[in-house]
Amino acid sequence: MTRTLSITIKENNYQDLKKLIGSRQISRFVNQAVEKELEQKKKELIAAYQSSAKSKKLQKEAQIWEEALEDIK
Repeated sequence: MTRTLSITIKENNYQDLKKLIGSRQISRFVNQAVEKELEQKKKELIAAYQSSAKSKKLQKEAQIWEEALEDIK
């Protein structure tokens, strides 16, 4: 499935895209660039989660929050 999206970019970036990619290929190029960037962000989030899951300090803080939430119920 695809969606039509209206975006705004700097004029010089648009001109470079037209020259280097071709005006009929810009959507495909931008989609591939976004997919690549999103994949990188997902990897960063996973790494950050795994790092925080190992943190004793964050585990203790999470336990405190869980106990506080239990008190509210």
